[in-house]
Amino acid sequence: MNILHLKYVVSIAEHGSINQAAEELHVAQPNLSRVVRELEAELGLQFFLRSSRGMMLTPDGELFVQQARKILEQVDEMESLYKERKPGKQRFSVSVPRASYISEAFSAFSRTLGPGEAEFFYHETNALQAVKDILEVGYNLGIIRYASGYDKYYRQMLEEKGLDGELAAEFRYVLAMRADSPLAALGNIHFSDLDGYIRIAHADPYVPSLPLSVAKSGELPQAPRSIFVFERGSQMDLLSTNPETYMWVSPLPERLLKTLGLVQRECTDDRRMYRDMLIRRKDYVLTELDKRFITELTRSRRACIADRG
Repeated sequence: MNILHLKYVVSIAEHGSINQAAEELHVAQPNLSRVVRELEAELGLQFFLRSSRGMMLTPDGELFVQQARKILEQVDEMESLYKERKPGKQRFSVSVPRASYISEAFSAFSRTLGPGEAEFFYHETNALQAVKDILEVGYNLGIIRYASGYDKYYRQMLEEKGLDGELAAEFRYVLAMRADSPLAALGNIHFSDLDGYIRIAHADPYVPSLPLSVAKSGELPQAPRSIFVFERGSQMDLLSTNPETYMWVSPLPERLLKTLGLVQRECTDDRRMYRDMLIRRKDYVLTELDKRFITELTRSRRACIADRG
């Protein structure tokens, strides 16, 4: 399913006729019918009731069209933002995991801008949305994170979607906590030591295209008490103010640790490796801004992660 498929279904719903929709879209009627059938089969839904009076939406079809229109409106808004920019305006977009070494790189990158007009988009999200941002929304770069054991799956997925990927970082997660947390005083931290504390976790870590049971097996252990957040600001506020909390993170910059009064510790029981993969469309040519961001990303990764793993 892609943006064109959404447009096809919405057009048929608006015209109540597959022939009229085909004329508007400049698509052969048999091809349009085939796409709709395949999409219905893929989702296990029936969009339309076909009769002599035309194509009528089913209840499932109504819900699908409502969501499709929202997505298409968002795509139109993004296209308008880009099309309306003035000549010479600097433009950059990247969709990334919630990682402090990446945001540190982006901050350093932002300080290299000249006085001209600029329009930057920095979206912190999960791997699935990062891929969608590139394929459907118009972002140029993305970074996806996954357990290294699923490297073959993700590389195959990128190939199927026409994306190139190169390794940005490889690391083991560490535990972040307040410097005065009792956890920080332990010589060796084991999974069992975490039971009395509150884990802060991202609320959307999984990729739906990977079976949930498989995805979870690559994640870190669940905790009896958890707080799920969607953005990094909240997680850092919680970590820096509540000594009962901890979070699994990619290694943090020293500047951030000192500013927030945090420390990071390794867990003796956890030896899993994770990868951050820089992705872009196969036909996309890196701009000078892209190259400058990648340079800062490499510097930040070396400062935070080089001696770990």
